[in-house]
Formats: sequence, C-alpha cells, structure tokens
Amino acid sequence: MMKIGLLGCGNIGHIIARHSGGFTIAAVYDEVYARASEIAAISGATAYRDFSGFVAADFDIVVEAASVSAARLFAEDILTHNKDVVIMSVGALTDTAFRETLRSRAREHGKKVYIPSGAIFGLDNLKIGRISTIRRLLLRTTKSPASLGINTQERRRIFSGKANECIKAFPKNVNVSVAMSLAAGMDTDVELFVDPAVDRNVHELFIEGDFGETYIRVTNFPSPDNPATSYLAALSILSLLEKIDDPIVVGT
Repeated sequence: MMKIGLLGCGNIGHIIARHSGGFTIAAVYDEVYARASEIAAISGATAYRDFSGFVAADFDIVVEAASVSAARLFAEDILTHNKDVVIMSVGALTDTAFRETLRSRAREHGKKVYIPSGAIFGLDNLKIGRISTIRRLLLRTTKSPASLGINTQERRRIFSGKANECIKAFPKNVNVSVAMSLAAGMDTDVELFVDPAVDRNVHELFIEGDFGETYIRVTNFPSPDNPATSYLAALSILSLLEKIDDPIVVGT
C-alpha cells in the first residue's frame, strides 16, 4: 500500500486523514505542531516538529495541502529527497522559473509533480483542446462574502484579469484558474464575483477553440470546516491518490 506524507494539517488534511483507503498516511508536518499531532492521532502517522525530519521519513509521496508559500518553500526539496509530490496550492506554479525548476528536479530524480483537478471539471478537455487552438478561456467564479473575507450586501465583481494576477490577490480562492492555465497552455481570463445570495462556490468555464465550444458550470459545497475551500477540491486529491498506481488510466 502506498505511503504518503501530509504537508499541511488544516481542513483538507483532515478530510484526507478521515477518508484514506488505498493509501497509508505515514508522516505529517505542519508549522503548528498541535495540528500535526491531531491528524497523527486520527491516522496513526508520525508527527514531525521540523520539515527535515519529515521529508527524510519513509514514505513514497508528499501531499501538499498547506499554502502557496509552503509549496514554493518545500516542493523542490521534496523532489531532491526522491519523493513524488502532489501540489494542491497550484498557484505556486504561476512563477514560471519555479515551475521549470520543479520540472528539472523531477526529471533529474525520476519523480513526478501531480496537480489534482481541484474544484472543477474539464481539465482533460483543456489538455485535448490545446492540441489545436483555444481562442477563449474564461473562468467566472462566484463566492460568498464569508469565503472571501469581504463584507458586502450586494453582488459585485471584485476582479477581472488574468489568472497569474488574480492568484496574487486571492491566493486561497482561485487555484482552479491556475490549474486551467496549466492544462490549456495559456493564461486564463478570470472574473471573480462576491455574492451574499450564494452559499456555495460557483465556477463557470467558457472555452472556445477549433474543436468547438464548451460551457461547464460547477456548483460545489464549501468544505464543512472552511468556507474558503471547496469540498470537491479535497476529494480530487483522494481520487488522484487512490488511482495513482492503477495500470489502467482513464482520460488524458
């Protein structure tokens, strides 16, 4: 059974710990040791007080469920310790130099960097569509004031621009736009709305290209303990982990 190391012991970490089936959590690390200890008690893992001890432990793959800054700080070191890595905070990869460094380290050590689909559907279609030409790539996201930390009584647009700029202003909320950009091979246009009338996260994908047109609307529940995180995003990590060793691969 595959053994994982969990980097980040917040809401997503708890979901992974509660639903581990086809894998074992062997090690956990969080800058707040008490949070790591809590998940260790749930999963039977070993909690580490320092990252160096954690990354040297006996497991196969690190699941980053911490933050963009944590992904930037630790991902390269994980690869040089001959471990694969799942990056949930995909906003870290907007930095082209950092992304290429990870690509080089992964090739050098024969490892993989996995990016889960997160809170949306359709990434496989984007990877297919980029083989020809994609002419329009737009993500329109609507979230509640609580999830964005904004106090408002009416629906309003709070951002319009490119994904690599939006992630700088809202690093915990629009990782899906970066995942779209990486899948499509081009920067996604983003419109971010705050709306007090919604209690779910709504992502609308508009895609046009030589293949035709696609519209995908995903309305998903926030994670039970964190309104800023979509529950589907956490489940996408579980799906990736459970199928990662399957010799039959469905989709691109």
